[in-house]
Amino acid sequence: MEPALLDPIIDAIRQAGAQRAPLQIRGGGSKDFYGEPPQGEVLDLSGYRGIVDYEPSELYLTARAGTPLAEVELALAECGQMLVFEPPHFGVGATVGGMVAAGLAGPRRAYAGAVRDYLLGVRLLDGRGDQLRFGGKVMKNVAGYDVSRLMAGSLGCLGVLTEVTLKIAPRPATELTLVFAMGQAEAIRRCNEWAGQALPLSATAWAEDRLWIRLSGAAPAVAQGRARLGGEAVADGEAFWHGLREQRLAFFAGAAPLWRLSLPAMASPLALDGVQLIEWGGALRWLRSHAAAEAVRATAHSAGGHATLFRASDKTGGVFTPQAPALLALHRRLKQQFDPAGVFNRGRLYPDL
Repeated sequence: MEPALLDPIIDAIRQAGAQRAPLQIRGGGSKDFYGEPPQGEVLDLSGYRGIVDYEPSELYLTARAGTPLAEVELALAECGQMLVFEPPHFGVGATVGGMVAAGLAGPRRAYAGAVRDYLLGVRLLDGRGDQLRFGGKVMKNVAGYDVSRLMAGSLGCLGVLTEVTLKIAPRPATELTLVFAMGQAEAIRRCNEWAGQALPLSATAWAEDRLWIRLSGAAPAVAQGRARLGGEAVADGEAFWHGLREQRLAFFAGAAPLWRLSLPAMASPLALDGVQLIEWGGALRWLRSHAAAEAVRATAHSAGGHATLFRASDKTGGVFTPQAPALLALHRRLKQQFDPAGVFNRGRLYPDL
């Protein structure tokens, strides 16, 4: 870390802690819509940027939290590599720190892993303004309780990420997108059947009675997969997956609230008002609906999962599924350890955190 760059950030944290005043941690602001409404003065991390270390042959990259995600992806692409979990940007200002804090992954997640699976190490500032370091640069360095991965999806409630180290991977030699005409129930069944076979699946999506699948890998494996599955090949399939990742498809347009439902992949089609789009072989179901929050959450719970209000103008019903008392108590203890004055992204996950 460079003290000259971090000193103003540390000073702001310590002043906020002394006053117990909330701080809104922000990189590029592209994920401001996600979670409960932000509170407090903005703590801007966009100036703390730059790729610190990149070793293509060792398959890791270290970058400061304010580094634009696009900058990292460009550097990786020049070496024929990528972030396997395909993180969404949701705006030109997306940063590495925001990517980790949000913990969101794209179409490849069900077949390659989540953000936390590729997070090797982090540096952060806690609520006292102290600098902490967890993890390392290779997977074997991780020992004991993995605090690094705890940061993925924490929405900045535990600390200010300043630097992250990520495991990276080569880009697939060949990719092919196929489309099939079929209903929702058949699509869910097919995706789960194919997931258990020796097929190079890297993404699935169903909407409007069409199932899209992507095959990725060596050219012979992709060709063999196409021969086994059939379907209609799409000339520019990547445009579809990019539009899905960034929520630019027509499905995501409109005023109806957008729900993100995490379910067992084999869960049956849900009887909910509205329209649905299904990813990850059935494990991720997007719902655009004006249905009551209680009804959506009850339906998700009965199917063995949970529901998150992803985008909406009215969040009075709560964004995330309420935690069980024991789990909420664990969240509170973690918050107390990392942020005793409760200044970081106060209420962003739950009102009392």
